Amino acid sequence: MSTAKLFVRAGLLALVLGMVFSITASAQTMKIGFVNDELIKQNYPAWQRAQEQWETERKAWDAEAQTQQTALQEMMADYDKQRLILSDDKRKEREAAIRAKQEFLDNYTKGIYGPDGTAEKKQQELVGPLLENVNKAIEAVAIEENFDVIFTLQSGLGYIKETYDVTQKVLDALEKLDK
Repeated sequence: MSTAKLFVRAGLLALVLGMVFSITASAQTMKIGFVNDELIKQNYPAWQRAQEQWETERKAWDAEAQTQQTALQEMMADYDKQRLILSDDKRKEREAAIRAKQEFLDNYTKGIYGPDGTAEKKQQELVGPLLENVNKAIEAVAIEENFDVIFTLQSGLGYIKETYDVTQKVLDALEKLDK
């Protein structure tokens, strides 16, 4: 887990504990729940379908990359076998072809798996709507069951009542500090 995620979780935990202690001190009760992300993924059929589609596409990308890698290795092996008998012009021509093939493979790999690549976009396309549905379901349960806070075990906060939002108070305090 990254340091940033640990800080976010620690901050959220501190926030919740602070709220719990302040509410407890006020003799009010707070209803808190949690959601096990992994169980949602395992038992939500739409998530399973998205995962299967993702795996199918990933395997196709990997197969294409492997095909290109094999072709490059064959080109290099053929070149190594014939290098001594090739003219300077043919040697330069083959080396240029090998470089071009390597660049193509590098660009393909970066285009698929690099930042903002095809894989990342496809993952967002498949999972984004499902995460929205999960969040809507969490909110619906929170409102229906009168929860104040619902956390997810892996991704942090899932729902919190608007009455606990102190953003404007913090902005006001920041404004006073800047004066």
